Amino acid sequence: MERQVETVGEALQYCADQLEQSGVFFGHGCDNAWDEAVQLVLTVVELPLDADEGVLSHPVNRQQQMRLDELLTRRTEERAPLPYLLGRAFFAGLEFHCDERAIIPRSPIGELVRNAFQPWYAGPGPTRVLDLCCGGGAIGLATAHYFPACHVDLADLDGTALELAVENGELLEVCERVEFFQSDLYRALGRRRYDLILSNPPYVDARDLSTMPREYHHEPELALGSGADGLDVTRRILAGAAEHLEPHGLLVVEVGNSWEALEAAYPDVPFTWLEFEHGGHGVFALTARELREYSASLA
Repeated sequence: MERQVETVGEALQYCADQLEQSGVFFGHGCDNAWDEAVQLVLTVVELPLDADEGVLSHPVNRQQQMRLDELLTRRTEERAPLPYLLGRAFFAGLEFHCDERAIIPRSPIGELVRNAFQPWYAGPGPTRVLDLCCGGGAIGLATAHYFPACHVDLADLDGTALELAVENGELLEVCERVEFFQSDLYRALGRRRYDLILSNPPYVDARDLSTMPREYHHEPELALGSGADGLDVTRRILAGAAEHLEPHGLLVVEVGNSWEALEAAYPDVPFTWLEFEHGGHGVFALTARELREYSASLA
C-alpha cells in the first residue's frame, strides 16, 4: 500500500479510492467501488459484512494490511473478480464457495427463487426442480434450501463445475435432496419430469464475448459464449423442455442481452419477460402448455 492504514475506516477509504482510480469493472456482485471495498476489507479483518459504523475504528494489523495489499493488487492489475479472490459469493441471501471452476453466481433468477416463483408459476407446490447448466449450483441449491420438501436435480456439461456444485451442496447441507448429473443438457436425465426447469445457460454472443471487460475472461468461456447470436444452447433447451416438464410445469431461462435475438429467432412464440425488483433483465418464462403449443416453431 502507498500508505499504512490503521483502522477499518481508513482501509475502506483507501481501498475504495484505489478501486475507483484503477478503472476496474464492477459486475460480479457489486456495482461500485465502495461496496467492493466493504466486502474486501471486512472479509480480510474477519468482521461480518452487515457490521455497523461501530467497526470503523476497529484496528487493522500488519498481516491484514499485507493481505489487503495482495488482494487489491490482484484486483486492480490482474482484473480478477473479487468473489474469486475471496473464495465466496452471495446469491439469494446465501453464501457459496466460488472459484474459477464456474461463473460467479449473479442471476436475477435468485430473486425468483426467494419469491417462491410467484407470480409466474401456477402449479402445485414444486416437488421436483431441475437446474440446467447449473455451474457452481447456486440456483438449484438455493431452491433446495428454500423448499425443504423439494428434490432438485443439477446438470452441467462441465465436470469441474459440478465438483464445485457438490461442495456447495455440502456447504448448504442439502445433498440428501439433490442429485448431480454431468450431462449435455437433458441427455443423462432419462425421462425425468419436473415442475420447474430453471436455467442460466451460456448466452453471450460472439461480438459481446470479444469485447467483454477483462474481469469476465477469468470465468470459464464454456459457461459464457454460445455461438454467433448467443442462442446455441438456448435453442436446444427450448427444443427439449416440453418432454421434461409436468403438464403444469414452467420453464425459466436467462438469456441476458441476447433477448432481442431470441425474439427475432422465434417471432411467433409468446415469451413472458420477467421483471425484477432488484435489477436484472433478459429472463423469460414459458409454460409447458405453451411449449407444446409452439413445439413446431421451437423444434
